[in-house]
Amino acid sequence: MPSIRRSARVAAAVTALLALTATACGPDDSDAAAKPTAAAGTSATTDSGSAAKLPKGLPTSIKDLEKWKQGDWKNWDKWARDAADFANPVIKDLWKPSRMSGAKDNENTVQTNFGSDQGTTDPAPRPVAAKEVARPYHQHAAPVGKIFFDSPSGPKVCSATVVDDPAHPGKSNLVWTAGHCVHSGSTGGWYRNIIFVPSYNDNGLSASRVDSSPQRNRTPYGAWWADWVQTSSQWIATGTHSGGGGSPYDFAVLHVSPESGGKSLQETVGASLPVWFGAPSPTLFSGIGAWGYPQAAPYDGARMFDCIGKPGRLSMGASMPTEYRIGCTMTGGSSGGGWFATMPNGRTALVSNTSIGPANNTWLAGPHLGPEAQGVYNAISRKFAR
Repeated sequence: MPSIRRSARVAAAVTALLALTATACGPDDSDAAAKPTAAAGTSATTDSGSAAKLPKGLPTSIKDLEKWKQGDWKNWDKWARDAADFANPVIKDLWKPSRMSGAKDNENTVQTNFGSDQGTTDPAPRPVAAKEVARPYHQHAAPVGKIFFDSPSGPKVCSATVVDDPAHPGKSNLVWTAGHCVHSGSTGGWYRNIIFVPSYNDNGLSASRVDSSPQRNRTPYGAWWADWVQTSSQWIATGTHSGGGGSPYDFAVLHVSPESGGKSLQETVGASLPVWFGAPSPTLFSGIGAWGYPQAAPYDGARMFDCIGKPGRLSMGASMPTEYRIGCTMTGGSSGGGWFATMPNGRTALVSNTSIGPANNTWLAGPHLGPEAQGVYNAISRKFAR
């Protein structure tokens, strides 16, 4: 793979990432008129047996909740699709080490020949070889982690990032990922048993060694269950797992809570990133970095990698927002991982997330985070502001 010089701007971004602390302030929340496009959630708890408030969809009673915990969640004949039907009650100890390591990537690929009716698309970038992040991960990329979830075809994985919550400065429980990591799009519904594991496999052990490693390496900050999820209505209506359908709107935000403990996610991991909505055209950046846990060969899903390069433009249609694209050899499993850049104030911010890539794994593309993304983010922040 060709080598690439990391510009001073990108170096500053990486340096800033390493220095993030839990005292980071939130992004500019000036777009107060932005509206949520799709939402889902549950406030049910599972292990205490208490009559907690139940989700509107599945399950619908304490009896149903017990059946769900005992394995009824595997029944995909009734696949909750609408926002109100999402259910993700905690099933204690479901995600055992062997189940995590056996989860597969949830690929989202696209053809590489774009028609003449497309909007502005720059020439495909040269591949950039992904580089493993320095270990331990919690010291070098603390906001980054893995998402695990269940689908009709079995356990799956994606990547994700802890982001600031303007309603709770320094105490965020928000996680940014791709829409296709929480919802199947136009042909399906919400995935189940969604958890976030920050700094998964903290010491970067090979996949064959992770299961037998101490818990403090596998899940150094525990497993965080999604108790509310939001994605775009555009992803739900048009999202596909091949061909790039819905990719300009392929983003999602999770609100999470721990299996045990009272501190927020941000306080626990000691870091989060602001989200830069309405960031400039990719042509104005000297470099952007993508972080994630690639799962498909030649990677094993156990280790965190990054790619840093000059971004270009990718258009899936003249009427849709133009996406960011960078050269990168990361494969499936890196989906949902954050893309980071330096803001004018010198802070590192999340500007996109991995959505699609070609079958030959030479580049990645992610959505530009505009009004739709800000509406999703603002809505989930406001919901938990009280």
